[in-house]
Amino acid sequence: MRVNVKLFARLRELVGQGELTLDVPGATTVADVWAALVAAHPAAEAYARSMSCAVNLNYARMTTPVADGDEVAFLPPVSGGSGAAVR
Repeated sequence: MRVNVKLFARLRELVGQGELTLDVPGATTVADVWAALVAAHPAAEAYARSMSCAVNLNYARMTTPVADGDEVAFLPPVSGGSGAAVR
């Protein structure tokens, strides 16, 4: 089956694109989609323990089932800001 994957922040930079389609076996979870992403882009593995994920715009766990055509988003932690106050 095919799932649409969205990547944000540093993951987007590592993979070189913000959206991609992955072919994964049936009876798949978010963790299986993540494993397929890491197989294609090993540098992403560094974010495995610290990211959030979502399925079809709803926050999800790695154990959440994924169906054909679903959108899975991976969101690594972000930090930022200059520390300067906005006026």
